[in-house]
Amino acid sequence: MDTSLPAKPRPHINAISRGFWENCRRGILSVQRCDDCGHQHYPGAPVCPSCLSSRQSWAPISGRGTLVSWVRFHRAYWDSFRADVPYAVCLVKLDEGPLMLSNFAGDAPAEPTIGALLEVVFEKVDSDLTLPKFRVRD
Repeated sequence: MDTSLPAKPRPHINAISRGFWENCRRGILSVQRCDDCGHQHYPGAPVCPSCLSSRQSWAPISGRGTLVSWVRFHRAYWDSFRADVPYAVCLVKLDEGPLMLSNFAGDAPAEPTIGALLEVVFEKVDSDLTLPKFRVRD
């Protein structure tokens, strides 16, 4: 009997998101920045949500933020996550403004504290994919 789990879903990397994922592979967290008005946003979009300009680039940011919310999943909604249950998902307000949904790096705190200061760490999945995750800052 084959007990192996199916592969986890992977992000759809396209022309809009490619810069974000390339930066993650280099250990750099980035947000999309409008080249015309300077608005920073995440996730990437074809046009700036502030001024509708299509001139945008991926700008490196600090990788620091604040825990806004979190949830611990005790059920695997996808078979590929069965071995990870329970796992925590966090909502981080980046110091630069945008919100980012991610996971805690390593073992999540038993009871994460809303308002905790976080920093990004990168988890290399393979040569093509590196995921940004967050840990509590010292």
